[in-house]
Formats: sequence, C-alpha cells, structure tokens
Amino acid sequence: MEKTSWLKIPDRQDLPKDTQNLINKAEEKFGFVPNVLSNFSINPEHLMKWFNYYNFLMQEDYQLSRREREMIAVVVSAENKCEYCLATHSSYLREITKDAILPDILMHNYRRAEITKREKALLDFAVKMTNESFKMTEADLKPLKEQGLNDQGIGELAQVAAMFNYTNRLLNALGWKPNQEYYGMHR
Repeated sequence: MEKTSWLKIPDRQDLPKDTQNLINKAEEKFGFVPNVLSNFSINPEHLMKWFNYYNFLMQEDYQLSRREREMIAVVVSAENKCEYCLATHSSYLREITKDAILPDILMHNYRRAEITKREKALLDFAVKMTNESFKMTEADLKPLKEQGLNDQGIGELAQVAAMFNYTNRLLNALGWKPNQEYYGMHR
C-alpha cells in the first residue's frame, strides 16, 4: 500500500467511535476512504472539528453556490500547488457542473475560463487573499459588491478561501497524497 502521509496513520479500529463512524460513512458514500480522513485521524479530535467546519462551509448553500465554493477551492488550491485538493475538488466541480474541462482550465489559468463576472470577482478576491492578503484594502470589496454580494456573502467567500489556504498548507507540509480514484472521477 502506498504511503499517503509522511506521518504514521493510526489503524481505524484504534480510533474513537465518532471518528470511525465518519470514516465508515465516507467509505460507504465513495466506495473508498478519502485519504484526508485517514491522514487527519492522527489527531481524531482535530479531524472532527475540522470536518464539521469544512462540511458547514462546503455543503450548505448560503450566499455562495456549491459551484462557486468548489471553484474557489480549485483556484486557491492551484495557487498553493496542493495536489490533494486539486485532485479532489476538481472532481467535485466536474460532478456539479457536468463539465470535464472547466476544472482543468481553472487549475491552469482561471482568467481564461468562460465564467460569469461574479465568478471572476470571487476568484480574483480569493487569489489576492491567498497571495497578498496583507495588501488588501476596503477597495478590494468593491468588485464583489458590484456583483451583488452583501457583507455576509463576502464573509463567506473569505472563509472558504481561508479554509483552503489552511488545508492546502497542512496537506502540502505533511506530504498527504490524494486517492488515485479522484483523478478519473466524473470525466
């Protein structure tokens, strides 16, 4: 079996019941255990708290659509060169959009993708937040407001981008590899 992390991953049967249940549900849903869950289980309490926040941000529709949130995930992950999140979230975006090409374009150069003005504004903000958050000013909110986002929507955008900046850095720093299944899903 190929190593999926530079850290020693605990055996599932040694994990707390809530963590085992989460992993079992994911295995039922996907037909395999996403490596992020196995790898993150080195700290089960951290996994559960991270997963609950991730699930809250990515699964519930609020101001941003699921398509928009997955586009942000792909573009931020491309900026951070996170192999894991690029493999998984491009797969999720292919599933949502039924478009096998859009995620690849977003990974290489989102500025050339055929997307809406709103989507472009979201991605521009997420990329600037990823690379130069220290340079951001209130003026960076103007393009978002021009596309109809209110303060709650802008807050949601920033949280989704921040979640992927955090997760990308964690996965990159610990050598986490994506499941091979993700590369061919929804193509």
